[in-house]
Amino acid sequence: MEDSSRHLGHCMVDMKELSANPEGLSAAGVILTPTLLQVEFSLACKDLLAVGKDRKPNALVQVAVIDPHKQHLVSQSCTEIVEANKDPLFLTGVTFPSEYPASPETLVKLTVYDAKDKSQESSCFLGSATFSVGDLLRAKDERLTLNLRSSDGVCAAGTVVVSRLKMGEMEAVDIEHITTDITSHKCPVVCESASHACFNRENTALAGPVFKNPVCKVYRFQTVDNKWMLVREQMEECTLSFSIPKQLLSLYIQEDMSRVQDLRELGELSPHWDNLRKEVMTRYGGIITTYQETLAELDKITGCSFKPSCCKSQKSLEFIPINLHTQRMRVTCPRKTDSSYDIVTVGAPAAHFQGFKCGGLQRLLSRYEAEKKSFSTAYQCIYYSPEHTAKAHEVLSTMNLLHPLITGLAEQLLQAAQEHSSPGLRDSLKNLSDKTEQFVHTLKDELVKNALLALHTARPGYVSKNQKQTLVQGDQHQGHIHQGSDQKQSPSQGLPGHSPATSVTESTAVCNNVEGSQTTMRGEERPLPLKHQDSIPHHNEYDEEEWDRVWASVAKCLNCVIAMVDKLQDEDNSKKEPILEQQLADVITSHNPGDWREQLRPAVTRLKECVMEVVEKAKRAMTFVLLQEAACSIPQGFFLQQRRDVVFSQALAALACGFVMRLYAGMQDKDFLRQLHLVGLVAQFESLLSTYSDEIGMLEDMEVGISDLQKVVFHITEAKTDDLSDLQPLVCGRRDHFTVEVPLPQLVFQTLPDEIKEGKPLRVFPVLFNVGINEQQTIAERFGDISLQERINQKNFEMLEAYYKSLSGKVSVECLPCFQTQTDIKELLETLGQNVVTKKRKNVEILWTAGMICRRLNGIRFTSCKSAKDRTSMSVTLEQCALLRDEHQLSKDFFIRALDCMRREGCRIENVQKNIRCRKYAFNMLQLMAFPKCYRPPEGTYGKVDS
Repeated sequence: MEDSSRHLGHCMVDMKELSANPEGLSAAGVILTPTLLQVEFSLACKDLLAVGKDRKPNALVQVAVIDPHKQHLVSQSCTEIVEANKDPLFLTGVTFPSEYPASPETLVKLTVYDAKDKSQESSCFLGSATFSVGDLLRAKDERLTLNLRSSDGVCAAGTVVVSRLKMGEMEAVDIEHITTDITSHKCPVVCESASHACFNRENTALAGPVFKNPVCKVYRFQTVDNKWMLVREQMEECTLSFSIPKQLLSLYIQEDMSRVQDLRELGELSPHWDNLRKEVMTRYGGIITTYQETLAELDKITGCSFKPSCCKSQKSLEFIPINLHTQRMRVTCPRKTDSSYDIVTVGAPAAHFQGFKCGGLQRLLSRYEAEKKSFSTAYQCIYYSPEHTAKAHEVLSTMNLLHPLITGLAEQLLQAAQEHSSPGLRDSLKNLSDKTEQFVHTLKDELVKNALLALHTARPGYVSKNQKQTLVQGDQHQGHIHQGSDQKQSPSQGLPGHSPATSVTESTAVCNNVEGSQTTMRGEERPLPLKHQDSIPHHNEYDEEEWDRVWASVAKCLNCVIAMVDKLQDEDNSKKEPILEQQLADVITSHNPGDWREQLRPAVTRLKECVMEVVEKAKRAMTFVLLQEAACSIPQGFFLQQRRDVVFSQALAALACGFVMRLYAGMQDKDFLRQLHLVGLVAQFESLLSTYSDEIGMLEDMEVGISDLQKVVFHITEAKTDDLSDLQPLVCGRRDHFTVEVPLPQLVFQTLPDEIKEGKPLRVFPVLFNVGINEQQTIAERFGDISLQERINQKNFEMLEAYYKSLSGKVSVECLPCFQTQTDIKELLETLGQNVVTKKRKNVEILWTAGMICRRLNGIRFTSCKSAKDRTSMSVTLEQCALLRDEHQLSKDFFIRALDCMRREGCRIENVQKNIRCRKYAFNMLQLMAFPKCYRPPEGTYGKVDS
């Protein structure tokens, strides 16, 4: 093959019409949009002359576009180096970027060099040639053979051959160097694409609002049976990098402003609690101001859709994910339908601006929960566990959701009564009953009752019976106050969760008449000892039946509504007797359809009033819980919340990008859509961070950020119009629950399953696997601690296994994607489980196996390192070549060469260029000695750079 000149491989050209598809839909069921001419071609040379007569050249070709209007060169691309070959055939093809679209007048200059070393820094000019795109289109067999002109103008440097091919068409080529099963037939280099094989994102209007600035690369690689496959890489930015964080910031501001308003509406509090409220509101105000300033800075940025790695520590961009890109590899092989493999690359979600001196979120949150009890002592607050505060958030969210629903359903019931519609009454009553029962069930919680007690004791002038007795005794026995108080203390009072209820009322009452942290009795008497409360209060000196009566009244009012509806329907049925036809008109005229509404209105009104009363009480109670939680969190809790907001924003932007990408790709796959609404999708995050130094903190941030994605659901909605602005995903919700709405054009939306069209929440199951591969991981494995990595991998393996069990119970294995490798998913899970518990240094098989499982489960693949630039590039290219080997029979002789091509001239080196303006991976030789061999870049592509 090395000496071949007649077999020239192929190139690829997508000739797209300049008018929209008249049908409105493509085979994939999406709207087509016009695009400019896109040209891709491959190169080969023949009879090259090296500078030295005793050696063969190490040839490479640089390709430049000549702007026909401005008459200047625009650097375009470069092939790989083919060593010691006078007739090189280059595997790396050439494609025109979107910013320099091809036209027939476009001129292309090809310059051939003899590279003295693999860094290409020392090269010798051999010759050049120029042609126009029109020349290529008009040429016989769409192939040009051009003479290379040497520096002295003599045509003695050899020739260069340019070949073109339309993707998806049958194209016959010379068979001298390609064997087939039937020798009398020519072998197609690229077989005809099946319409269902690939959702070609670049052809669809759906790409418009989300994906932009594509970078494309094309290769041709040899298979084990000496055929040729076409491989096309496409990397794109995602507009969600900025739009999702900006929406989240607005929601954070809205939520915190609502929290401040709730605190104001708590009513009058004792001086102690009022001071705490003011301090908490001040903290919230600071966060709101900071977020508003950040949002204003982001609004100034226009046109940019990714954050380069060199800006990862910039404060104004801390909510933006680092270097978020999508990458798709499309493969076309003889006698095989096209296949596409997608991946999302993003820098590890982490708070780089805030730094990692004290660790990341996982460590900080654990330390914070352990220290919060001492904070509650200092601030004289009640300690609430994370479960209790989460429950308080849940109650507030449920009330905010159900209260307007119940009110709306009550109005629907009255409307059905006015229309004298029995079916309408039944349906409205059933919906109203379901939502009201859910509402009552939510509030039937001890936390609400206990919180009402705590709020009651925080009112001004509250003194419990025990405290009154203490005050009376204090007038007579001042000298025995402390002794008696100490003797009455329960042995379990100092233990978390075991404090008696008496201490709550006593402790809170003492706080009620103070302006600061010290409390004194009447006149100049000594301060009472403050007793720290570690647990949620129980009812004492408080009419606990009041709350039971209030909340039970909702159920009673609902029963009254049900009874009234039954009565109305029974009366109506009893009146239905045989009526003569001539009397029917008179009966209808005499009946007043408003009777039902008027009879039902009092019961419905009472129900709405009771619900409102319950909402007001429960809202104040839960707000007081959160006030205490916030008060004993000052200031650490607020800093942690900000850090968590930052990390979650980055993680959600990446997840939304991956979900949209996967949805677009599976739009015509009925099995995928069924899996989507029945079970949901797994989102597998691969991390290459080390467990040493700052990267431990990054990994701790990432773990919490990925885990927080469990509170996200997706809704597919029908876009108002097909305008690109109406197809932008939207985020709504609060910190404890977010919903991402993904709008689709009307014609596309109508093809979805009914469950999705009806708004069923679509879940995503995030899992994270980490294996460090650099020299810092070597230090951690030999002298440090890798327990964080081991714990993460074990925990997420169990989550992945649970997802598969859930999936296999609802979706048959036949509905999952088919792969050439026949390994069963159960076997892959067993292999992964064994690797997770195996004590093996840099066990990258964990990542490989997890990635294979994800693709077999129709999941969303993510790969991350610190900046998604260097280690991520090594991982993505390795995974792509492994897929070509395992699924498309890439020849083992071509595996390393294909890997080097992708790393040297593929999309990933373009990603490096976009981030740091330099085509060098940020590695040095010492670092690479610690890398697994398959993660090392080719010589000449790395060096010391600012990353």
